[in-house]
Formats: sequence, C-alpha cells, structure tokens
Amino acid sequence: MDSKSEGRESACNIVDEVARRSYGKLVAFLAVRSHDVAAAEDALSEAFTSALVDWPVNGSPSNPKAWLLTVARRKLIDFVRRNRFNESGSEALDLLVGDTEIAFDSEIPDRRLALMFACAHPAVEAGIRAPLILQVILGLDAKRIASAFLTSPAAMGKRLVRAKDKIREAGIPFRIPERKELPARLETVLDAIYATYTEGWSEPGETNAVRNDLTEESIFLARLIIELTPEEPEALGLLALVLHAEARRHARRNGNGEYVPLAEQDLTLWNWQLIEEAETLLQHASAFEIIGRYQLEAALQSAHVYRRRTGQANWKEVVQLYDVLFSLTGSPVVAINRALAIAEIHGASAALHNMPDLSADGLSEYQPYWATRAALLARTGARDEARHAYRIAIGLERDDSVRRFLRQRLSLLD
Repeated sequence: MDSKSEGRESACNIVDEVARRSYGKLVAFLAVRSHDVAAAEDALSEAFTSALVDWPVNGSPSNPKAWLLTVARRKLIDFVRRNRFNESGSEALDLLVGDTEIAFDSEIPDRRLALMFACAHPAVEAGIRAPLILQVILGLDAKRIASAFLTSPAAMGKRLVRAKDKIREAGIPFRIPERKELPARLETVLDAIYATYTEGWSEPGETNAVRNDLTEESIFLARLIIELTPEEPEALGLLALVLHAEARRHARRNGNGEYVPLAEQDLTLWNWQLIEEAETLLQHASAFEIIGRYQLEAALQSAHVYRRRTGQANWKEVVQLYDVLFSLTGSPVVAINRALAIAEIHGASAALHNMPDLSADGLSEYQPYWATRAALLARTGARDEARHAYRIAIGLERDDSVRRFLRQRLSLLD
C-alpha cells in the first residue's frame, strides 16, 4: 500500500471513530446554538466530508473533534446567514459567531441531555420523540431506526423530518427542563437511552467497537439521568435493566465467538458486581411502590439470574411479571417472550396459541418472532413449519454467529 492510500485509510479510520464516539456530542453542541437540529446535522455531515478530503493530504489534526466542530460551525454560520432573517435566527447567529467554547486543547462541552429533552418536548409528536433522539444522538438512519420501532423506513423518515421542522418552528428551547417539567419528558428520554443500549447490544460480533461505544454511552446517560432525578423509580429501573444485561456481555459468546443462549451461559463469566448493583437499584425503586415498564423488565432479568444461580424453576413468577408488563405496554415483543415462558409451564402448543398475531406492525420483519416460532414448532413436531420459520429467521439476522446458531437448530430437524 502506498503512502497516499495509507493516509486515506488512516483518515477514514479516524473519521469513523469520531463519528462512532462523538456524533451526538457534536450535533448537540451545534444544535443548542443554532436551534435547528437538521441544519446542525447537515453542517456536521459536510464537515465529515471535508475531513475525508483534507486529512489524507494534510494529515489528521491533533484534535479531530475540534477540527470537525470548527468546520461545521463555519458551515452552520453560512447557513444561518443565508436562511435566517427573524429574531431567533439573529440570536442563533450571535451564539455561533461569538462562541468561545471551542478550543483545540479542551474537551467539547456535552449538551446531549439538553438535545434529548428538546426532542422529548410535548410539542413534538409523541410517537416520534424516542426515534428522533436515536437519530440525532447516534446518527442512525431511518431504516435502522424503523427496524427498532417495527415500522417502515419511508414512514419513519418522513416523521423524523417533520419532527425536526417542529422543533425549529416552535422555538423549542434546548435545555434540561425544570424539575416540575421533567416527568412529562422523562419517559421518552428513558426509552431512547434503552433503545441506544439495545442497538449496541444487538450489534453483530464483528463490530464490537461500535457495540461497546453504544452500550457504554447509554449506561453513562442512564447514570446521568439518575443524578438529575434520584427519586424517579423508572430511571432506577432502567439502569438496573441495562446493568443486568451488561453483566452477561462476556458470556454471550464462547471462546470461538459463537453465540451462547442465556440458559447455557457460563455463570463464572457474568459480572456479579454489576448484578449486585442492579439488584440494589431495583430494591430502591420498589420502595416507591410505583410500578413501571423498566422496573418490570429489570425484575424479569433478576428472575432469570435467580433461576440460573439457584437451579430453582420460577417460570410461574416470570409469566406473572410478563402479564403485568404486557398489560402496561401491549408490546408484541413482550408477548413473544411471555410465550417462551408459558412453554416452560404448559408446553409448546400452549405457547404457540399465545404468540402475537403476525399482522402486528413490523413482526413479519422481526427476527425473534420467527426464531421463537421455529423453536416452538420444532418442540411440537411440526418440522416443515419449523424449517420455514428458521429459514426466515436466518435471513433476517445480521449477526453471523446468531445465524450459525439458528442453522444448527435447523440442522437438528433433519
């Protein structure tokens, strides 16, 4: 490889790393000043493009984030000058031109929570708030977000554009709300943090750097929320939930990188310190006697840990927890997991009767639906139907190691 190619590859790697680790921080810094999320995203996108042209020729800067932010800020100033003639535009321009916070030798201030709460404002359509946070904080495209929220990419894309326009047109402030305003927006922010964690959790094994960044960032944000709202049981429940999941990180793959399901994981690889912290958080949350989704999800994780640690079956209690969770959320994902628990008590046929209807939004493209259906059909002896469901699940799965796991299950039918 010649020096020019090496320089281009090095620049691409640095740009990828900055985008992965700092996209949300950079967008938030720009959006808080411009009051325009879409313009901040466009300016940052142009800055990344400029970096791919400049850095291979002139070398990567010592502080890539500050370089990108400086270039994006200039582009944003040009945009505001071209398009803003009202009072809010003048205010945004004054903030951008007079900004003295950017320094090449200092850390960029973190304004992500302010941006997240702006996206969670009541003026924004309720159903798009969490997806909007995912896009502006993580830089995920509409297709990826649509998959997470079981909807079509086209519909998701249009709703995201409308939401950004609403934030600009309504002049929604980019700040952490007063304490009395927090409850109305907190649920959305918690949903987005959890979606961030699950996006990292489900990343294919070959992209562990991306996965680790997303999970670490979501845990950091969850802890930050608790500092803001230490007596909010659902915030405590969310952190307990993600810590329970994170505690099993190193047990999800064996030494060869192959997927290992929960029932077969090596308990010595679990992080028991994180599990104990999660249990403490869950107990603290329960003291408020206000049941919520994340507390129930964390309680389910706690029940799975108890069963694996003691060897005592507790499936009745698990089904009861799923019953309450389903009554709160009506989620088809909850219904799928509930069916698996029912199978342990009443058998696979009963579980199949309790599976959600395939006509539910997004289920036809949802891999766990087909993998669960395949496993249950196999247990009833319906091999042809099970093979069909396994093949669909394999086709929908992104992770090579999970695909291999599913293929092994399929091969057992033969």
